[in-house]
Amino acid sequence: MTRDDLFNINAGIVKGLIEVIAEVAPKAFILIISNPVNSTVPIAAEVLKAKGVFNAQRLFGVTTLDVVRAETFVAEITGESQPQKLNIPVIGGHSGETIVPLFSQAKPSVTIPSEKLADLVKRVQFGGDEVVKAKDGAGSATLSMAYAGFRFAEKVLKGLSGEKGIIEPSYVFLSGVPGGDAVQKETGVDFFSVPIELGVSCRKTSIRTNANKHDSQMVQRKLTTLSLTSTTTRRLSSRQQWKDSRATSRRESTLPTTHHKSKFFYSSFRSTMTKENTNMIITA
Repeated sequence: MTRDDLFNINAGIVKGLIEVIAEVAPKAFILIISNPVNSTVPIAAEVLKAKGVFNAQRLFGVTTLDVVRAETFVAEITGESQPQKLNIPVIGGHSGETIVPLFSQAKPSVTIPSEKLADLVKRVQFGGDEVVKAKDGAGSATLSMAYAGFRFAEKVLKGLSGEKGIIEPSYVFLSGVPGGDAVQKETGVDFFSVPIELGVSCRKTSIRTNANKHDSQMVQRKLTTLSLTSTTTRRLSSRQQWKDSRATSRRESTLPTTHHKSKFFYSSFRSTMTKENTNMIITA
């Protein structure tokens, strides 16, 4: 299944879920892990804006799987037996070459042999393909994705409980995040994965800290792709076909059975949520 296939299926599902969230839990922290994240997060933002409840500091695209892969693959090279002891920021997007691992900013610092660097970057960017191939096309990276979702959600909860210094990259709307305007001006894109400090709200941390020439060049090469994705998604979100119920019905008739089943899920989802008891939601 390509990311275009994922978009055709997941875009409508995410839109429906976010509409319910906007209605019954408008102040919830929303963590979106549904691929393609580069598109589903902007769709969620447009829906929330249309409902008048958009808060960029409560909407997160979960890109933690890229961080987990970077830590794991670097640990294999350096001989570190516990990858979780490494901290490697990954910025940009959450799809193929838009993923930019910043090995130069790893803590503790690591040395990657120059002859292994290109392959390492590609493996972080396309690690999911390894899993699909290993499963002979019968599945994808579901277990590691579940772990990544758990890890990010746990950090959000720690931040909400008052713990300080909880930092994790996330795909966010830059202009709505404190300090994000500078990154938006530098990159020219509206959505970008940057390290943020998680708490009652989120605070962006700088992405300029000691990035070497290789890292900076990678970022610049990926900005065009991210900009095109963001622009295209906004156009799709605002098109009349998203607002016209008859067009929606025609589109649903061509989608897989799972999309039709989501109608029942929407009603069940609405009935289990209240404005009083819902603080965080993950769409998967």
